[in-house]
Amino acid sequence: MVSMESIVPRVKKALLEISKAEHRFPEVIAQAEKVDWYENFSSGYKGLYYFIPISLSKKYKRRLRVAALDTPQVRKVSSQIFQELRKEGVRDIDDILTLCDALLTRWSWEYRTIAFDWSFRVRKHYEPRHFQAFETWTTLYLATWGGVDDYCTHTLGHFFYTYPEFTPRIRDWAKSDNPWILRAAAVSLIYGLRRGVHLEYIFDVADAMLLDPRKYVQNGYGWMLKEATKHFQNEVFEYVMAEKTVMPRRALRYAIEKMPKNLKSQAML
Repeated sequence: MVSMESIVPRVKKALLEISKAEHRFPEVIAQAEKVDWYENFSSGYKGLYYFIPISLSKKYKRRLRVAALDTPQVRKVSSQIFQELRKEGVRDIDDILTLCDALLTRWSWEYRTIAFDWSFRVRKHYEPRHFQAFETWTTLYLATWGGVDDYCTHTLGHFFYTYPEFTPRIRDWAKSDNPWILRAAAVSLIYGLRRGVHLEYIFDVADAMLLDPRKYVQNGYGWMLKEATKHFQNEVFEYVMAEKTVMPRRALRYAIEKMPKNLKSQAML
């Protein structure tokens, strides 16, 4: 079994190797004095950056920060190491999720992306007992809209679709003060809505967030309603018409985006 302690340096090494081999600006990173983690204090997440010294004057110098990786590169590393782990005999879902935990605790968007990718790759082996771990990830490791959407439209969405008896828990999430948990409550229903289920939850979730002033929350439940129109257009239209005088315009525009023009016109009046 690959240990939690060894997986982090292994992944970092692979990330650095692909960055140096495929970076868009090789002539820029060749000037870098070091590569290190930079923390985005507004979100708490870290990312891997090259630091390049530049002189603005004789007395004033600073370091230019250049992102080391983009998402396709990270996903390429994720696939590569996951296949290596399988060849090494690491196939049990609990072993994989343990490694995901080790990556998530590093609070880097690169590690987070890989952890969520691996957790979705073992989706055929989800069991009800895994809900506790997935809910813990929801409350601890979601702090950006990208992380929420990646995790909730894949791992968490598939879990709720497979085990609908856990879906009522979303109503509790929709009462949270944390905007990322609120967005997770809405976005985690999208996987099932695209497959024609979860209608019974979307209006409770939308009601709970209806007047929230935060844009990522409004975008989240608006997106949920939009995806619901694929199978439940009439029900969503009725809801929008009943609430359009108080629903923020941002959420309203998202909700009606896929509706016919005549319905959009009525909703926007």
